[in-house]
Amino acid sequence: MKADKTKPVRVAVVGGGAAGLTAAIAARRRGAAVTVLERMNRVGKKILATGNGRCNMSNIDLGINHYHGRNPKFAFGALGRFDFSRTMEFFEELGIAWKVEEGGKVFPVSNQASSVLDVIRYEIERIGVEVICEAEVKGISKSGGEFILDLGNGSRFRADRVILTTGGKAAPNLGSNGSGYILARKMGHQVLEPFPALVQLRLASNFLKQISGIKFDFQAEVLAGEKPVARAGGEILFTGYGISGPPILALSRTVGENLQKGEQVQLKLIIIDYMTRDELEAFLIRRLEQQAHKDLPFSFVGFINKRLVPVLLKEAGLRDINKKAGQVTAGERNAILNILQDWRFEVTGTNSWVQAQVTAGGVDVKDIDNKTMESRLVKGLYFAGEILDIDGDCGGYNLQWAWSSGFVAGESAAT
Repeated sequence: MKADKTKPVRVAVVGGGAAGLTAAIAARRRGAAVTVLERMNRVGKKILATGNGRCNMSNIDLGINHYHGRNPKFAFGALGRFDFSRTMEFFEELGIAWKVEEGGKVFPVSNQASSVLDVIRYEIERIGVEVICEAEVKGISKSGGEFILDLGNGSRFRADRVILTTGGKAAPNLGSNGSGYILARKMGHQVLEPFPALVQLRLASNFLKQISGIKFDFQAEVLAGEKPVARAGGEILFTGYGISGPPILALSRTVGENLQKGEQVQLKLIIIDYMTRDELEAFLIRRLEQQAHKDLPFSFVGFINKRLVPVLLKEAGLRDINKKAGQVTAGERNAILNILQDWRFEVTGTNSWVQAQVTAGGVDVKDIDNKTMESRLVKGLYFAGEILDIDGDCGGYNLQWAWSSGFVAGESAAT
């Protein structure tokens, strides 16, 4: 059944996050009658938490290498149609002045995520998008050309098109609880098992409480079955459960993916990465000779965080870590050298969905048209945002995916 051309197309957007709100604006601007159905008591809660409350809106480098999933090239469709320039024009029209910071990250000049949500909500109201909060969609069915959405309060909502933008499972306190996957499965779509990404790692170690709170600039490498699979560097933070910091969040997707495959995953820390092994060996020989009269741990003060030194010496296998620096044998020095450039931890898992910034996995994109975001299985059903098996690196990539996929889904659903 075709929609009645004398009446506007009725579009139901399920989920009022970044993708859903953008989809709603795009669809309404194309003349559709749009209703956003949001499970929480207000829309856009997760937007407020992005970029540590500053809203990392996008990134000037939107190369596909920053996106992941079984088929990351799928993201080309939406990112090409609603690209960086169009996104920034969209927000400028809404009132957002923006700036570019380190790593190409784009933020509002106000440094307030609330600014971004405020102007989006204003536009939603201005153009006449209906928003219904505390409206949890429990089921979706299709009768003829009409969708019937069953709500948690027992009522029903009818629409000509449906856009699923329910998010993934990350940050459930902000609205994403994985309910969209249930709806997608019921409509015939496959869901690739979701797992937390941009999240801290849990490690097996007896020393974590002792070194918790220590920050250091390390290089970190992920090894799956002894094979190096990813590497990142920067400020790393030890915690009571394991390890955190921007490089760790960047590596967490690779860790989660390999843990899902049943691989044994190790994290290799390279504490001293600015010297070759030979240079570091020469440096240690010289330092231990110069500091020969000092207790070994104290001889490293000024070179390595002093709280970290006793742990490193124990991890290197020294029986008497308090001996004089001048008494260190060649074998012990070699063991110290090894630990400074190859300190291994077994990764036991990641932190939970509550701490995760994004979901990896999700609705399989093979059954979705990347030019329109429409389902290939159910005509009139569209997807956008984190519910799909597309996730981006830290740095504005996930919000850009939400804006782009939402806008394309909204425009497509309205026509």
